[in-house]
Amino acid sequence: MTTVTQIPGYVVGTWDIDASHSTVGFSVRHMMVSKVRGYFRDFSGEIVTAEDPTQSSVTARINMDSIDTRQEQRDAHIRSADFFDVGNHTEMIFRSTAVATDGADWTVTGDLTIKGVTKPVTLQLELNGFGPDAYGGTRAGFSAKTEISRKEYGVDIDMPMDGGGVVVGDKISVELEIEGVLRTA
Repeated sequence: MTTVTQIPGYVVGTWDIDASHSTVGFSVRHMMVSKVRGYFRDFSGEIVTAEDPTQSSVTARINMDSIDTRQEQRDAHIRSADFFDVGNHTEMIFRSTAVATDGADWTVTGDLTIKGVTKPVTLQLELNGFGPDAYGGTRAGFSAKTEISRKEYGVDIDMPMDGGGVVVGDKISVELEIEGVLRTA
């Protein structure tokens, strides 16, 4: 028997991701000693919360050209064919395939497409709340994180360092802070 976890203030509906109040961020090991953080500034998406929360879904599109690591020369290199090949692959797309809960712990599994390569990925999801906004609307907040291998998506440039190691690590930590606005009519 499946029991649906009660979510305080839960609202069923279709939500648009509010990019001005959301963050799509990542970090990657650099020079084997530190982490470089970056963001994508241009993204959109739709979240559908269902009566049964495990039947909910999300679709998101990220403009690969909008990468921002706070260093323009590095961003230009990441946009190049060495990494994202933005000229040929303008978007990263995520489409959920399942939502699951184990008590207070939620996961969203879906297909992530980068550079034309689609792989399944599971996000650890935190439900931050549902409530009214200052404009007569309704908002929802979500945090999610996962880790992916850039090489699995064809972002497989190796830049070896003298003495061993690589300039850019393979594992990418992805961190999302998402605010959705409930659609009306």
